[in-house]
Amino acid sequence: MITIQNISKKYGQNTVLKIDTLDIPKGQSFGLVGNNGAGKTTLFSLLLDLIEPTTGHISNNGIKVHESEDWKPFTSSFIDESFLIGYLTPEEYFYFIGELRGQSKAAVDTLLTEFQDFFHGEILNQKKYLRDLSKGNQKKAGIVASFIGNPDVIILDEPFANLDPTTQIRLKGIIKKLAEDHQVTVLVSSHDLMHVTEVSDRIVVLNKGEVVKDIVKSEQTLKELETFFAGTAVEAFEEE
Repeated sequence: MITIQNISKKYGQNTVLKIDTLDIPKGQSFGLVGNNGAGKTTLFSLLLDLIEPTTGHISNNGIKVHESEDWKPFTSSFIDESFLIGYLTPEEYFYFIGELRGQSKAAVDTLLTEFQDFFHGEILNQKKYLRDLSKGNQKKAGIVASFIGNPDVIILDEPFANLDPTTQIRLKGIIKKLAEDHQVTVLVSSHDLMHVTEVSDRIVVLNKGEVVKDIVKSEQTLKELETFFAGTAVEAFEEE
């Protein structure tokens, strides 16, 4: 579904991302982890054509994302709250996204009913603009908006941040169902190793812009990740 070939991103003389090759098949729940500055957001930005690669390319279903926009109708994302339209109510925002994706208001309403538990009575019919919602509720709205139009690829950057424990648990169930039952390719980045391990079939670790681990999930995955990052912390302390 997604193929990364010889991709790199430089700012001046500083290389922030360098991946020779990486393939993500259709229907895989893919986790991306790494410390701050590892290149996670850069990779997602390249996947969404928000920035241009210095070298190489990323293909989404055979389409090079920086050369064509034909991948956009089947790809969706939620990166952060800045991508919302703050002066709209959640309902207005959902209908706006639905219109962009060729969905009727009735189709959007049907989708929203599936997420009543996730919304927990805090999103719809509140007579509030998105900008006036809490960070957590803004995130809920943005995440659900990314599901509108039945996309084949969904990219979520730090989706668990600012969510309460109950909502985190519900979100994990939603992500698993998207991949397992609907063959949606879901890419999730997170600083929370436990959450990303629970929802992912495969986890890639970035360190200083490069892939240092590519793990198919097993019972040992969480321990393996914790050991790796504990070692990274020791190295950073010794360098200081």
